Amino acid sequence: MNLLKMKFENTLDYFVFFIIFIKFCFVILYSFNAFLIYSGNKNVKLSASVLFWKERTEFIFIACMSFLLMYHFLPQRNVPYTKETSILFFLFGFIMLFTAKWSIFFQQSKIYQTFVKAFAN
Repeated sequence: MNLLKMKFENTLDYFVFFIIFIKFCFVILYSFNAFLIYSGNKNVKLSASVLFWKERTEFIFIACMSFLLMYHFLPQRNVPYTKETSILFFLFGFIMLFTAKWSIFFQQSKIYQTFVKAFAN
């Protein structure tokens, strides 16, 4: 298998492989969630857990792809694209990162809820 013969020469190679792995996990969780919905599964705890991890893998994928776009199309880098194209893709990555569902990690996080309760008193 050629995947085992891949040469990881720099950090970017590992990062791209991580993005592929996260997307693969998301596809599995998405499919399993769809199966649970259409099969009429009554296990609410399992459905909530699958949905929890599906949303987080989707967020991680979007954030990683945003960073990859911003890194690859950084306007100061010498890339074989026009400066305007580089700026547009860089801004697209920034906008994707800015509009991501940050509430998944902050408002729904147990650490965040504990922090808010501690300072709300």
